Amino acid sequence: MFEQALLFAISLVANTFSSLAGGGAGLIQLPALLLLGLPFSIALATHKIASVALDLGAVARYFKEDLLQRKLALLMLVSGLPGVVIDGFIIVQIPDALAHVALGLLTISLGVYSVFSPSLGQVYQAKNMQQRGFIIGGLVLFVIGILNGSLTSGTGLFVTLFLIRWFGLDYKHAVAYTLVMVGVFWNGAGAVTVGLLSDIQWDWLIALLLGSFIGAYIEWVTLFKKSFMLRL
Repeated sequence: MFEQALLFAISLVANTFSSLAGGGAGLIQLPALLLLGLPFSIALATHKIASVALDLGAVARYFKEDLLQRKLALLMLVSGLPGVVIDGFIIVQIPDALAHVALGLLTISLGVYSVFSPSLGQVYQAKNMQQRGFIIGGLVLFVIGILNGSLTSGTGLFVTLFLIRWFGLDYKHAVAYTLVMVGVFWNGAGAVTVGLLSDIQWDWLIALLLGSFIGAYIEWVTLFKKSFMLRL
């Protein structure tokens, strides 16, 4: 019972912050699963399945609000999914110690970047939407997809930041793309790939999924209150 309660608390905190920040559940949840004793590949597959549940709720809402352009969404699928699947085959062969070091370096780099970029994504100014911009953007998304397939910690935030920096999206639109395309499709593909090649801690998923759903509910209530106050 204590273990399940701890897992629920970890998932709730991780997914609440992730839903509000546009990614980053893995910054909390994946390291926590590793600290609780899971091997890296099992922790990765378990985390991905739990994180997909959070972002399924975002799909209908963001499509209803018409925040996603089909062209850019298709680019994220075509570019990112191959990287996710390819690296899913690689990560199960990587020693746990090396994967832990890489995970730590990635987490630190995201923190440093966030400190020095406090005003990023305040204004929507679309750019690099021509062929050359899409090719370069697709290559970068492929590399991020590889990171998502192997480390997953903070790669949603990487995508959000890249969409803002390269394509000129504001934070609201970038978060929509991240939660739907990365959270559902990238993480779903990664969970299937790693799950087939490794194992999944099934008895931990109920607590993690419950935390994910409540985290998504908290986000919905927060956004509803903001919208209601703006109308007043």
